[in-house]
Amino acid sequence: MTAASLRRMVRDRTALFFVVLLPVLMIVIIGAIVQSPGGFRLGVPARPGSEASALVDELSAAGPVHTFVDEQEARTALRRGELDAVVLVPADLDALVTQGRSVELQVLAGGAPSTRSAVIAAIGAAVSRHAERIQAAAFAARYAGGSLTSQLPRATEVRRATPRIGTRVENVATESDYLPTGFGYSAPTMLLLFVFINTLASGAAIAQTRGLGIYTRALAAPIRSRDLVAGEALCYLLLALVQSALIVAVGGLLFGVSWGNPLAAAALVVVWAALGAGAGMLSGSVFRTPEQASSIGPVIGIGFGMLGGCMWPLEIVPPVVRTIGHITPHAWAVDAWIVVLSKGGSIADIAGPLAVLTLFAAGLLVAASYRLHRRLTA
Repeated sequence: MTAASLRRMVRDRTALFFVVLLPVLMIVIIGAIVQSPGGFRLGVPARPGSEASALVDELSAAGPVHTFVDEQEARTALRRGELDAVVLVPADLDALVTQGRSVELQVLAGGAPSTRSAVIAAIGAAVSRHAERIQAAAFAARYAGGSLTSQLPRATEVRRATPRIGTRVENVATESDYLPTGFGYSAPTMLLLFVFINTLASGAAIAQTRGLGIYTRALAAPIRSRDLVAGEALCYLLLALVQSALIVAVGGLLFGVSWGNPLAAAALVVVWAALGAGAGMLSGSVFRTPEQASSIGPVIGIGFGMLGGCMWPLEIVPPVVRTIGHITPHAWAVDAWIVVLSKGGSIADIAGPLAVLTLFAAGLLVAASYRLHRRLTA
């Protein structure tokens, strides 16, 4: 019975797209968006001269630097959100430095105020590192003779050989209640969201089988109704496990997501797959038509995902909303993933949320089995 149900789903290309391909496509898209290239994205108009090149080298410490042909192109990229800031380097930077004149760099920054402050600070630090070499060369030219240009190579060598006081920042907030940033946050939440939504929508297959009278003809053979129920339950469990395996593989192989303690992660995946199987069977036994299951089911899944913290961390919402969110199994699952991924938790550390999820899964499977059995024997 399980094999027959799986073959029927595989032959439905539309259902196969939404069940298998869509989650992978969404994960790839979301992963590409949230992946950070490291540091700030800076734009610098192309400028000739050694000092302009040296300044770009210093700026590269703050993040990837993109060179543009003209200022207008850089401004356009900033407005589109492709850059965090643009440093307008004067075209005659080398001449101004050689003449010993002051140079003013204009910085164009966008985004949130906190991002602007951070990127300006990073640019300021890079400019200061570049300026200290020029100031040292000017000092040597004044008191040791020669020109500033002739003293620049010596100032560069002295700076390389002189011990420096560096700054190293270490985040000690290891008790964070948030999932890791970037794709490390979206991978587990997308697993919860897509498995639940797709199993709910896949309940349309049960509704269609009922409508076509396939169950009735099957019961005419020496097959018990509980065998049909068990076959559908195993079908939906395998379907949910395949979806979970795809998400885990895409997150791990393409985006380097670490899923934490293997035993704890496996327990969460299996329990959530069982929960999704129960939700899908219940959807197929409650809704009268396949259209109802495929249209109403995803709406319910998205609503649960929003309440349960799959769209955003529950820590940023009011306490009342956070409490309401824990009516859904999604919130308990997100809490468990937080412990596993952010705090390196083991299966013992998530025993509480895992027990709640097991109760949710058992309740849904029992309710779905009873409801489907009643439908078959009515």
